[in-house]
Amino acid sequence: MTQENASKKTPKWLAVSDESAVISMVGAVEIGGVKVDKLTMRAPTVRDQRAANATAKGDYEQIEINMLCSLLMATEPEIAALSLRNYNRLQAGYFRLVEEDEL
Repeated sequence: MTQENASKKTPKWLAVSDESAVISMVGAVEIGGVKVDKLTMRAPTVRDQRAANATAKGDYEQIEINMLCSLLMATEPEIAALSLRNYNRLQAGYFRLVEEDEL
């Protein structure tokens, strides 16, 4: 493990395991008609990546939104309604799920 990875602390609003990330939101957000203050994002699969790419026509932002919708079981309007701060937390959770710290 490099010194950079060793010093990288997990924020208190994020809990990551091999299977999922639990992300605490700033305030309550509505997903599936329910207001919640934490979202659980499952770990992505190759199938998720292929599906996200298939409908986005090369648009990186759309690929990312498609992926988050799939992993959170959320709709695109629900993701779009998030504050930028909460969206950034989702991005951080996603990247923690897919990166290999030991490399």
